Amino acid sequence: MTISHAEEAAPLAADPVVEQRLIVISEEMRCLVCQNESLAGSRSDLAQDLRREIRALIKQGKTDAEIRTFMVERYGDFVLYRPPVKPSTWLLWLGPFGLMISGITALLMYLRRRNTQVISTSLSDEENKRIDTLLRDDK
Repeated sequence: MTISHAEEAAPLAADPVVEQRLIVISEEMRCLVCQNESLAGSRSDLAQDLRREIRALIKQGKTDAEIRTFMVERYGDFVLYRPPVKPSTWLLWLGPFGLMISGITALLMYLRRRNTQVISTSLSDEENKRIDTLLRDDK
């Protein structure tokens, strides 16, 4: 029989204040690999490296604004979940709306074209009588 001993879990951080700041800063940043996750929530290797880098900057005494500026200078405005609105980020801000408008326009054009291609035909009196007969016989 083997007896195993449970060890106490290692603390997540040596300094809880540093870790709290890291979480606040990294929640505002996008994982460059996942792109739909925050840096705090991502488990990618790059996200872990970036969190380690942010942690080192915090320990160096950098302010939150200085850390954000450093990350933007290094990785671009896309690293921020809410990038500033300026000419270089217009595509990030307006791109989804442009795609949506393009899609709706394409759909409307397709539906109009399809409606004009449908041929409307009238039935003759003989065809109408035949349909009435078939419907009565079905009962």
